[in-house]
Amino acid sequence: MTDKPTNEDFLRLADPMRRELLAHCYRMMGSVHDAEDQVQETYLRAWRAYDGFEGRSSLRTWLYRIATTTCLTALDNRSRRPLPTGLGAPSTEASAPLAQDGEVPWLEPAPDAMTGAGAGADDPAAVVTSRESVRLALIAALQHLPPRQRAVLVLRDVLRWKAAEVAEAVGISTAAVNSILQRARAQLSEVSPHLDDPVEPLTTEQRAHLERYVAAFENYDVDGLVHLFTEDAIWEMPPFVGWYQGPEAIAELTRIHCPAQGPGDLKLVPIAANGQPAFAVYHRADGVYGQFAIMVVTFSGDRVGHVGMFFEESLFETFGMPAKWEGSETK
Repeated sequence: MTDKPTNEDFLRLADPMRRELLAHCYRMMGSVHDAEDQVQETYLRAWRAYDGFEGRSSLRTWLYRIATTTCLTALDNRSRRPLPTGLGAPSTEASAPLAQDGEVPWLEPAPDAMTGAGAGADDPAAVVTSRESVRLALIAALQHLPPRQRAVLVLRDVLRWKAAEVAEAVGISTAAVNSILQRARAQLSEVSPHLDDPVEPLTTEQRAHLERYVAAFENYDVDGLVHLFTEDAIWEMPPFVGWYQGPEAIAELTRIHCPAQGPGDLKLVPIAANGQPAFAVYHRADGVYGQFAIMVVTFSGDRVGHVGMFFEESLFETFGMPAKWEGSETK
């Protein structure tokens, strides 16, 4: 007689999958905080049902089914999480007053340490925690899809599940999966790089360019910033609803609205988000560097093509960064 699985077995076997499940829920929810809630709910549901788990699929597949259902249920009563670029045309006047909307549930970046972005190929979860699958542009694009389309596309094109497996997980027919997938791919192709586009580590030239970018901000060299962006570069900063395109507009925005007044007023501390270079940005006031924004940088070729500045204060704690920076560079 085979012993039935126990709750202790579940915790031992399932806990190593927590990070990849968080990445999966993050793709669905667009928020690392919401994703953590859904992972907790997934483990609670799975723990309660584990004594009935018969092993007809792998434990990983079973957990992903529960996580997908949990996310779809949560999304029934929630609005999508956009970036400002998902709401309309770019702002035409960088000098105009900034308008923010605290009611919009904005998209959030996710720390690499939480999603495993860039995990090595020897990691069994590498396929679902790769840079490609959590990059900011993709997460933003997924928010354009209705939740069920989002789930089907993620299960098929990220997890590489068979159509029949997706159908069982989402509760629809295989034919419906194929139809939904076709529509989701068509819509996604209009707003995002393809899922299969590689996201490589920064080249030597890109790293040097990133150093110049950081130096320009910390030295308040706004004129120098103009040469570091692509011609069609985008700058957006939720919860402010406006977004800006082109190096001149970004420079004007910085001159007029950035609280920095001179060299040393900003400090960019390297972090990693969505498999991309990112910074915890601190602003100096009364001699103290206080938290300002989380900045995620996207390269296009050898120049900066997109910057997302996220002004949600709770993100500093999410990224494990202090509210005040007291590094030696602040002297």
